[in-house]
Amino acid sequence: MHEVKVKGILSAKNGMNLYRGCSHGCIYCDSRSRCYQINHDFEDIEVKSNGLELLEDALQRKRNKCMIGTGSMSDPYIPLEKELQYTRGALELIRRYRFGATLITKSDMVLRDLDLLQEIHRQTRAVVQMTLTTWDDAICKIVEPGVCSTSRRFQVLKELQNARIPTVVWLTPILPHINDTRANLQALLECCVDAGVSGVLWFGAGVTLREGNREYFYQQLDHHFPGMKEQYMREFGSSYVAASRNDRQLSAMVRSTCGRYGILCEPDQVFADLQRFEEKEGGEQLSFLP
Repeated sequence: MHEVKVKGILSAKNGMNLYRGCSHGCIYCDSRSRCYQINHDFEDIEVKSNGLELLEDALQRKRNKCMIGTGSMSDPYIPLEKELQYTRGALELIRRYRFGATLITKSDMVLRDLDLLQEIHRQTRAVVQMTLTTWDDAICKIVEPGVCSTSRRFQVLKELQNARIPTVVWLTPILPHINDTRANLQALLECCVDAGVSGVLWFGAGVTLREGNREYFYQQLDHHFPGMKEQYMREFGSSYVAASRNDRQLSAMVRSTCGRYGILCEPDQVFADLQRFEEKEGGEQLSFLP
């Protein structure tokens, strides 16, 4: 890891990343793309040492309360978080100033902060977004080697359900010739239904490949799935999107299942709901005490 001081922490849409880079090792990670200008080894985590100070200043200055998001570029619960607790510090500030929180993760470490998420949700809203790609834990260990298994993430979703924390699942990416099967998607959708998720983010069956992440992805395909790289190159070349031939039927399955169980699945609707802020009557009063 290395530390940097930054000039700002919140984006125009109230998102933040307290870390840059990631140690989860997901073979498909879009954050490796050169367009994001991460000018250091991806696994050498950049820590924004003044991030919490900037966040508190930003929350104090904001005229309107809103949802604060994190996890779009780096999982907020990378192993380094156990030591630094920047994500927990951010949630404490969000609770103190009565904002809402939503975060994206693949880690069961989110349960460490369940107490804060519940406090935030009593006051406003807290939503946990969890990524699921394959129900097969053996494949999961290959494509997402540094995070907990899908079966463990399902347990996390159930614990969040029991704690009355709303959840959204990202069903992405669905990798052609690896996890783009009806059986895999059916198992993941059953998980979503059982865990009572409020939304499913589905962008079709496939994976995006940009300069930077394409090279890493192909390298990992060569290592774990001999011959798969050549198959991808024949089918997709240098295309930005490597779309599965099963996209139509899998997308129909997602829409049908979500419609049957009242789960939001249109991306615009899910993102709009994630940004929806509400302040609840009778919630904990604002306190500036530590």
